[in-house]
Amino acid sequence: MDAELRELASYLVDKLEHLPDNQRYLVGIAGSPASGKSTAAQLLVGHVNKALETRAAGHEPHGTHPHAILVGLDGWHLTRAQLDAMPDPELAHDRRGAHWTFDGPNYVDFVRSLRTELGSDIEFVGQVLSAPSFDHALKDPTPNAIVIHPYHKIVVIEGLYTFLSIEPWIAASKLLDERWWVEVDEEEAKQRLIKRHVRSGVVKHEEEALWRAEQNDLPNGRFVRNNMLEPTRIIQSKHDDALVHI
Repeated sequence: MDAELRELASYLVDKLEHLPDNQRYLVGIAGSPASGKSTAAQLLVGHVNKALETRAAGHEPHGTHPHAILVGLDGWHLTRAQLDAMPDPELAHDRRGAHWTFDGPNYVDFVRSLRTELGSDIEFVGQVLSAPSFDHALKDPTPNAIVIHPYHKIVVIEGLYTFLSIEPWIAASKLLDERWWVEVDEEEAKQRLIKRHVRSGVVKHEEEALWRAEQNDLPNGRFVRNNMLEPTRIIQSKHDDALVHI
C-alpha cells in the first residue's frame, strides 16, 4: 500500500502547485475500523512533506515549513463524563465510537474554519487554528493539541465519519476536496480488531474483543458504508502486520 500512497502524495504535491495562495486542499480519509486508515493517513502526510522538502532543496518556492498536516477525528470523541451524562451511560460507553458519541457540530465548525481565506502572504497572514487530539492513556480528548498554521496548505482529516452523509456531518463532508475510502475485507478487519483490542488493553481477553468487534466496531463500519458521500478514490488495504497496531 505504501507505493500507492507515494503516488497519491505526488498527486497532492501537484495539486498544491496549482492551488491559490489563499486556499487549502482538504483530504478526508475514511474506512471501516481496522482498515488501516490511520496508518495510510500518517504515511501519506509524511510522503507529501518529504516530497516538498526535496523540492525546496532544489530551490522550489515552498519554503521550509511542512505544508501537510494530519488531523484525527478521534479528537472529537465525547468525553467519558459526557457519556456518563447520557440517558443510558452503559450503552453510551459500550457504543463509544458510534457517530452519536462524537461532537459532530464542533467538528463541522472546525472544517468550516479550514476554509477561511489565508491572505496573500501565507507565511505570516491568516488565522492560526487548533484541533483536539485523543489521549489513549487518559481515554479522553485533549483540546487544542494540534496547531494548524496558514502554511499548512494540505490538511488530511482521518476518521470513520469524515464523509458521512447525514446531519450534521454532511456539511463538513461536502467541504472536502478529496474523499478517500480505505477498503478492507470485513473478516480481515475483525481479526485485526481482536488483536488490537487485546494488545491495547481495551478488553481483558479475546472473547470480549470479539464481542466488541461484532457489536460495535463492525456495525459502525457498515453504517458508514450505507451513509457516506461517494468516495473520490478507493484504496485497497493490503494485509500488513503494521496495520493491526493502528
